[in-house]
Amino acid sequence: MNEFQVEKSDEELVELSKNDPDVFGELVKRYEQRLFGFVRRISYYSTEDIEDIIQDTFIKVYKNLNAFDSSFKFSSWIYRIARNTTFDAIRKKHARPQAARLEEEELIKIFRSGLDLEKEIIANDDLSKVKKIIDNMPIRYKEIFVLKFIEEKSYEEIMDIVKKPKGTIATLISRGRKIISKEVKRQKIILN
Repeated sequence: MNEFQVEKSDEELVELSKNDPDVFGELVKRYEQRLFGFVRRISYYSTEDIEDIIQDTFIKVYKNLNAFDSSFKFSSWIYRIARNTTFDAIRKKHARPQAARLEEEELIKIFRSGLDLEKEIIANDDLSKVKKIIDNMPIRYKEIFVLKFIEEKSYEEIMDIVKKPKGTIATLISRGRKIISKEVKRQKIILN
């Protein structure tokens, strides 16, 4: 891989990958860690299972490069494939997705991203309580929260990934905020 190819856009690499499978490795390098984090946050799987899901995702992406619609962002397309592959794996195991655990840094990122809750949490104990609230949110809200506040995706990108209209996404974010606010008040968590 030369430096020229490293500087290419995702869409350019997709086009080159259609004729040269070695170029696809650059897309794998760009997205492997990001997708791993995304799948970890929305699922309950072990590292090995997540690696399998990511591998399946890249296989599907490679097999469907010709189907990629360049009017969409490649990142949205690959996230949608990773999301669908994760949910397929969950269905295959006949398991309901358990709450994936957010790291403290990710929780703080959510609060600093304009959640309309207070910006700083006073005690570590309170941080743990809020973290648990988010970890236990229903998957439909948590998934959108992860995409919006952890992965920092725009509404348009989220729409492409989950295939839901902007109004639905805004509603899911709003309801997720209400769930958090209600639980924070119910548990008398002190926010600063």
